[in-house]
Amino acid sequence: MDTVTRPRILVVGAGFAGVECVRRLERKLAPDEADVTLVTPFAYQLYLPLLPQVASGVLTPQSIALSLRRSRKYRTRIIPGGAIGVDLRSKVCVIRTITDKIVNERYDYIVLAPGSVTRTFDIPGLTEHAFGMKTLAEAAYIRDHVISQLDLADASDDPAERAARLQFVVVGGGYAGTETAACLQRLTHAAVQRYPRLDPGLIKWHLIDIAPKLMPELGDKLGRSAQEILRRRGIEVSLGVSIAKASPEEVTFTDGRVVPTHTLIWTAGVVASPLIATLGAETVKGRLAVTSELCLPGHDGVFALGDSAAVPDLAKGDGAVCPPTAQHAMRQGKKVADNVMAALRGQSLQRYEHKDLGLVVDLGGKDAVSKPLGVELRGVPAQAVARGYHWSALRTNVAKTRVMTNWLLNAVAGDDFVRTGFQARKPARLKDFEYTDSYLTPEEVRERVEGRTAGSL
Repeated sequence: MDTVTRPRILVVGAGFAGVECVRRLERKLAPDEADVTLVTPFAYQLYLPLLPQVASGVLTPQSIALSLRRSRKYRTRIIPGGAIGVDLRSKVCVIRTITDKIVNERYDYIVLAPGSVTRTFDIPGLTEHAFGMKTLAEAAYIRDHVISQLDLADASDDPAERAARLQFVVVGGGYAGTETAACLQRLTHAAVQRYPRLDPGLIKWHLIDIAPKLMPELGDKLGRSAQEILRRRGIEVSLGVSIAKASPEEVTFTDGRVVPTHTLIWTAGVVASPLIATLGAETVKGRLAVTSELCLPGHDGVFALGDSAAVPDLAKGDGAVCPPTAQHAMRQGKKVADNVMAALRGQSLQRYEHKDLGLVVDLGGKDAVSKPLGVELRGVPAQAVARGYHWSALRTNVAKTRVMTNWLLNAVAGDDFVRTGFQARKPARLKDFEYTDSYLTPEEVRERVEGRTAGSL
């Protein structure tokens, strides 16, 4: 009896781009038309824009971790792990599972949406002593850490130690850094009321960025408005400044200032996943160079999108590429699914084009700045737009219900300022969460695939 093998579609990454692609493939493909496999360490999609609210305790971690298995149409096979190399010639993806087993997964069509990792620089002590804000574990850990600094300061009789534990440094004046500083400052401002031995004036937040402007994408007026909101709350904003070195108990800025602190949060941008470097293909500032149809030139059946792909921005023109935002990633996910199905069926591919709908920045409480469709908003109207956009973008009704309930409960009852136990005795810093040293070189990928050192799943 002849066995007919269905085409194998492999999707790498369960971020906005990868999940939207998988969902559309499940809806549009007939069950016998192709097999769909998703590679991801976790069987959930993380709604990354709300991560600062998890760190500040406004939202619970579960509320922004959207299960991939809730859909009734769900039929995708999930490999729990991360892709660490791709051999485009042999059409094999090398995967390290969550048990550290390395396997080769063959494919006919591959969708590369591995996302991005935190961008770091060769700064002494950075990866050893800084926290990131890219994963759910990091957000939960940072919340525990910040509250523990209040606990330790309250218990200390050493004025120098107390002052150091109540100073916090956030590096990165983009959306992630600005929202992180704003949300965590609100947390400490509210929490210190429960510590009668602590002087609220000792709590100091620093937001620094090497750029001359805060969130330049917002424009000068809204950027200045956001900066004024932060300064009014007591957050010291320093632009044109970065850090020169970091140690467990202090951070040295490039302008010579030395800040005693036990908390350094690094959010100074992202770079494409190291997986892209294993392909040996052309890149644009580290992102995979693709066509407007989201294809990798010269390689049939290879598609890339999201943060790791330099997708031409046809709406802007002049050689622009789409920014690494959730808005573009979600729409690219749907388009790439359509193009994978078109390639499967021998049809023509379509180009991706989307005009940016605007930006929203939630600074917590009644503070926000937003620019929907070019209209500049501040305060409560901006907050309504920001939270309305995020709420509507959540993929499941369960997630929407949880987030709305958390918002209402926090507005009425406030926070309990408890540590949840994620913080272990051994510190976990930037280098411990993203595993950027796990990827193979192109030569190692080729050697592994040709050597057949492990079978396929």
